[in-house]
Amino acid sequence: MSGPRVTWLSPGDPPDAFPPVERALREPDGLLAAGGDLSPARLIAAYRRGIFPWYEEGQPLLWWSPDPRCVFLPGAFHLSRRLQRDLRKSTAEVRINTAFAEVIRSCAAPRATQQGTWITPAMAAAYEALHASGWAHSIEIWEAGALTGGLYGIAIGRSFFGESMFSRRSNASKVTLLFLSGLLLDGTLGMLDCQVQSPHLMSLGATMIPRASFTAKLDTLCEPVRPFRFAVDTPIPVPVLLPAPPAPS
Repeated sequence: MSGPRVTWLSPGDPPDAFPPVERALREPDGLLAAGGDLSPARLIAAYRRGIFPWYEEGQPLLWWSPDPRCVFLPGAFHLSRRLQRDLRKSTAEVRINTAFAEVIRSCAAPRATQQGTWITPAMAAAYEALHASGWAHSIEIWEAGALTGGLYGIAIGRSFFGESMFSRRSNASKVTLLFLSGLLLDGTLGMLDCQVQSPHLMSLGATMIPRASFTAKLDTLCEPVRPFRFAVDTPIPVPVLLPAPPAPS
């Protein structure tokens, strides 16, 4: 009897030729398929099904759907008193989609905590193509005319799939999540996918949900399958993102 196998995709296969996510391996967690390509149509078909690419230079293209899944749900973002206090004094601002290529290059840059990057040149080019067609977005933090942090990801319908983020100043990446949490809170978005957990994300209110629950949410939030449009075309001062301070007693 043969054990679980990874499905191999050909670049000529239809974009949605992924096996059911229930066939993903348990070890390594979530490995579902290999091969195919990074065409916009295949990437959108993958994310819609709860699948994402993740591989390193020199590896075949690998597709994943881990179980459970790390997400932010509406109202879950943890805004500590200390973070509120620091951000009320901030002179930074949030901009949307003004420097996508710079954000993805910054996310791909070497970091002290890791030896390499999974954001290969091919991956960067693929997501820049998605950005050009309205599917991929960058949430950027600017201060004194300089890009100090950012996050990029794909949005389908009312679901945002975060890919990577970076910070050059304290709290910059937290501000990108604070901005997106506001869209969750007011119902503009229904879920923020973080793919896999980290202590940083969990400390900010991310939670783990079963893959079946995650894909069920996608069935609602991603329909109809269309790009998400941010209703933001001017910079937003960071303090504006914070809840109003309590009235003095």
